[in-house]
Amino acid sequence: MTPPPTGTADPILVPAGGPATGSAPSAASSPNAPTSPVTGTALVLVGMLLVALNLRAAITSLGALLDEVRDGMGLSGAMAGVITTLPAVAFGVFGALTPRLVRRYSPARVLVVAMVLLAAGQLVRVGTGSTAVFLAASAVALAGVAVANVLLPLLVKQYFPHRIGLVTGAYSMTLTAGAATAAATTVPIAHLLGSWRAGLAVWAGLATVAVLPWLPLALRGGTARRAATATATGPARPPIRPARTRLGWAMAIYFGTQSLSAYAIMGWLAQLFRDAGYRPEQAGLLLAGVTALGVPIALLMPTFAARLRSLRPLMLTLSAAMALAYLGMVLAPHGGALLWVVLLAIGQSAFPLALAVIGMRARTTEGTVALSAFTQSTGYLIAAVGPLLVGILYQATGGWNVPIGFLAVALAAQTMAGMVIARPRHIEDER
Repeated sequence: MTPPPTGTADPILVPAGGPATGSAPSAASSPNAPTSPVTGTALVLVGMLLVALNLRAAITSLGALLDEVRDGMGLSGAMAGVITTLPAVAFGVFGALTPRLVRRYSPARVLVVAMVLLAAGQLVRVGTGSTAVFLAASAVALAGVAVANVLLPLLVKQYFPHRIGLVTGAYSMTLTAGAATAAATTVPIAHLLGSWRAGLAVWAGLATVAVLPWLPLALRGGTARRAATATATGPARPPIRPARTRLGWAMAIYFGTQSLSAYAIMGWLAQLFRDAGYRPEQAGLLLAGVTALGVPIALLMPTFAARLRSLRPLMLTLSAAMALAYLGMVLAPHGGALLWVVLLAIGQSAFPLALAVIGMRARTTEGTVALSAFTQSTGYLIAAVGPLLVGILYQATGGWNVPIGFLAVALAAQTMAGMVIARPRHIEDER
C-alpha cells in the first residue's frame, strides 16, 4: 500500500452508538468537525439514503424506455444488448478503483464526485444523437453508481457500527424503492413531457439533489490519511487483499451469483409469464410484485441477520425459497405464479443480506472498503453473464427448463459460498 499523502485528516463524526474500531478521530477531538455529532450523523444518514435512491434509477429508467431509445437513437438489437449489460460491467470495473480513491480522499469528497458524474452522464446521454457518446455518457454515469455502491457499506461501518443491520436495511429498502419508482414513473413522465429524452433527464435532477448533504462534509474534510487502523496504532500492517483470502472469494461468489439471478429475473421473468399464458400487462405486474415485496424485506433482513450468531439457517432458508420458486416455474408457471413471486422476493433478499455481511465481516474501515470493493466488483462481473446466458439458452431451446436449470446451478454455488461466509470471521484475520 502506498504511504498516505500529507494533509489534514478527514474529520469523522462520532458514529451512532460509539466510535468504530480503527476509525479516525471523532468529531469531539477534531477542530474542524461539525459542532453537533448528532446533527452530523443525521446528515450522513440523509445523504446515504439520497445516494441509495439514485443507485438503480439511472438503470431502470432507461430500461423502461429502451424501445423508445432504440427507435430514437437507431440502435441495433446487439447495441441494445450492450446497453443492458453495461451496468454490471461498469460496476465491476469502476467499483474496484474505489479503495484507491478512499485512501487519498475523504469518502464525502468521493461521493460528491460520484454523484456529479452520475448527474452529468445522464444529462449528456439525453442530449446527444451519437451512439458512441450515448454509451460513453452512460458509462460515466454508471462509474458514479459503481463508486457509491462500494462506499455505502464503508459509511455504514464508519458512522453506525452498532446499527449495521438497521442502516443497511434502510438504504437497501431505499435503493429498491428508487428502482421501482423509476421503472414505474419514467414512461408516464416521458409522455407528459413529450419525449424519452426529457423522461430520462429528470433523474439527473435526483442525482444533483443527492450531492447537497455531502457538500458540507466534503468542504470540511482535507485529504484523508489512509483509512486503516495503522494510522492510530503504530507501524503499518500489510494491506488487506480480499482476492488472496477464502472469505473474499466466498463473498464475491455469493454476491455475484445472487446478482446473476436477480438480473436474469428482472430481464426475463415477465417473458416467462407471458409464455405461460399471461397478458403482457399481467406479466409486468407479476415482475413488479417481486420488487414491491422486496422493499419491506430489504428493510428487515439486515437487522434480523445482525442478531444471529450464525447465518447458516437464514442463508439456507433463502436458498430454499429460490429453489422452490424455480421448481414451481418449471412445473406450474401459470397456476402458481403468485406463490412463485412471493418466494422469489424472499430469496432475493440475499442482496441486502450480502450488503450487511460486508460490514459484519470486517473490523476496520480499511477492511470494509477493501472487502466491499472486491465483493461488488468481482460479483457484478459474474452477474453480467446471467441475462445473456439465459437469453441464449432460451433462444436455443425455445423453453424455460434449461435456463432455469442454469439458474439452479448458480443457486447451488451461491449456497455453498454462503456456508463459508455464514460463520463469524473477519477479513483482517486472513491478511
